[in-house]
Amino acid sequence: MSNNRVCRWGILSTANIARKNWLAIKNAENAVVTAVASRSVAKAQQFIDECQAHTSFETSPVALGSYDELLKRTDIDAVYLPIPTGMRKEWVIRAAEAGKHVLAEKPVGCDTAEVVEMIAACQKNNVQFMDGVMFMHSQRLNQLREVLDDGHSVGELKRITSQFSFCGTEEFAKSNIRSSSELEPLGCVGDLGWYNIRFALWVMKYQMPLRVSGRMLTEAKRSDSQASVPTEFSGELFFAEGVSASFYCSFITETQQWASISGNKGYAQIHDFVVPYHGHETSFTVTNGGLTQRGCTFHMEDHNRRIAVPEYSDGWGNSQETNLFRNFSHLVLSGKVDPVWPEIALKTQQVVDACVASARNQGKMIELS
Repeated sequence: MSNNRVCRWGILSTANIARKNWLAIKNAENAVVTAVASRSVAKAQQFIDECQAHTSFETSPVALGSYDELLKRTDIDAVYLPIPTGMRKEWVIRAAEAGKHVLAEKPVGCDTAEVVEMIAACQKNNVQFMDGVMFMHSQRLNQLREVLDDGHSVGELKRITSQFSFCGTEEFAKSNIRSSSELEPLGCVGDLGWYNIRFALWVMKYQMPLRVSGRMLTEAKRSDSQASVPTEFSGELFFAEGVSASFYCSFITETQQWASISGNKGYAQIHDFVVPYHGHETSFTVTNGGLTQRGCTFHMEDHNRRIAVPEYSDGWGNSQETNLFRNFSHLVLSGKVDPVWPEIALKTQQVVDACVASARNQGKMIELS
């Protein structure tokens, strides 16, 4: 067990998402940002100054001009890596070898082989590994699980569907790292589809699909990219006992992030399953509709039931991103490594890879053992 009262975090990179997680670390109560590393001290310091101006730690984090410098520090317990996927394997392994616990952005790796190496390095050095899927730490999932398991709200599970998309600008397609095969080779499937696939796996209690298929709907690349990456993608997952799941992810469709779970008695729907809409609660609806006929009159009835959890968005004390860093920090401080988190990250990567492999082969069905 750590002798520290709080988990001391180092952030490798000044990527924009790190600003959101700076706030989450601040509000986690058992965590603190100790240092931020970038390619230059000036860039790291600018990031720190801007974040401190919005949400300040009592002691300002140290600005460092290299990732190596951060990993050598003895006052860092865990590192958060929002660096590009193409660079991630090296720094996850180096962080693990330095004895630092690792929270990595997603997709975790460029392929399954990389993720296997990362997890092995973390296991060898007895450090926690977890991916940064925030919705996994939302209290809404606990309520949704109760509904799925109660036997009557949804009933026997049959179908899972979801969409996660946003419409990138013309500049996004030209310059963003997600249009680079060297930095983000999985494109929208890694950036967005990761959430669709993780949600389906969560619903199925991490039972792996028997087979999958994928369709590359559109591709694009930056001028400096060697190959195109997926920008619009659809996939199908086929599980045992007749359960199927479909997903659509895209950089060219306006923002949507809904999910639906259908059974033989009803269905549950979430309109914001990845990033909760601004407000003080998260929710989902359960519908047990049906058709009632009285003579020549036909009534289609929905019978909606809304289930809400008091959970703020936007980095508040009980938001999903704050819970993520609180939960991870608790593991670090307890000295107990939870093997479930790397296991589900690996499963997600395996399904992502299989879907992309199918799409690269004209939608051929890929069997998963």
